[in-house]
Amino acid sequence: MEPIVFSHYSVLLNECIDALNIRDGYTYVDCTTGGGGHSLEIAKRLGKNSRLICFDRDSDAIEAASRRLADYKDKITFVHANFSSLGEVLDNMGIDNLGGVLADLGCSSYQFDTPSRGFSYQHNAPLDMRMDKDAPLDAAKVVNTYSEEALKRILWMYGEEKFAPRIAARIVSEREKAPIQTTEELVAIIRSAIPASAREGGHHPAKRTFQAIRIEVNGELDAIEPTVRAAVSHLLPGGRCAFISFQSLEDRIVKETYRDLIGGCTCPKDFPVCVCGHKPQIEILTKKPILPGAAELAVNPRSRSAKLRVAEKK
Repeated sequence: MEPIVFSHYSVLLNECIDALNIRDGYTYVDCTTGGGGHSLEIAKRLGKNSRLICFDRDSDAIEAASRRLADYKDKITFVHANFSSLGEVLDNMGIDNLGGVLADLGCSSYQFDTPSRGFSYQHNAPLDMRMDKDAPLDAAKVVNTYSEEALKRILWMYGEEKFAPRIAARIVSEREKAPIQTTEELVAIIRSAIPASAREGGHHPAKRTFQAIRIEVNGELDAIEPTVRAAVSHLLPGGRCAFISFQSLEDRIVKETYRDLIGGCTCPKDFPVCVCGHKPQIEILTKKPILPGAAELAVNPRSRSAKLRVAEKK
């Protein structure tokens, strides 16, 4: 069997490595290993007393990254799991020297560009969209079993699709005739539900719907806040967390969680002394997110929506 070729451009690579401020004697985590690009650059900078933990819920990514990082295997532990389990994994491994956590949120290019995975509206494939191929929920189940109200809700919440009611109603109508089984069938249904005037120019008419279903299938947004909090709670003072988001919903969660973690005393203002004991946990190092530069965008246009936010543990 041919080895998996996991192609993935490492977004904001130099900016991420600089943000982590890698030092000897610490453990670092790449929450979304993907093709191993970020992990490789972290591994190159590890001192003799440092380690790297590489998470990914996609077994293809773990396999590909294991080969790419083979020269550093003595310093790396691979974890085939959702990064939402970060805190539990760190506790089980007894990690008490965490120096940095990186997460590149969203899908990898490999997942989008591999037709059989069913992520893309540009390839015909079975409706799947699972990052973890063993997960019980796939896109076909969402499309064929969710109520019209539930479909409308996720299309609006996760895709910010203004035609969510029309698309949800059309999906339900069409699946009563026969199950919707492929990405091509779903794209045709979406097209038919959107007014012709709204299909001209701009984004592909299925873009927002596919995004919403993918997020639902993988529980992507639900994992972000607990992961940020787990990272911060386990970091040693001076350790850093760096989160790359690709759409406004992800970025908002990262930004708001950081903002909550910089909050201090919550006692009423008329209390003479603090009794709550709350202290700021982090300092935000990126008042505005770091964005890709022109050189990176020329090489990888998919980077255009990336935003990097960095915080340091107090």
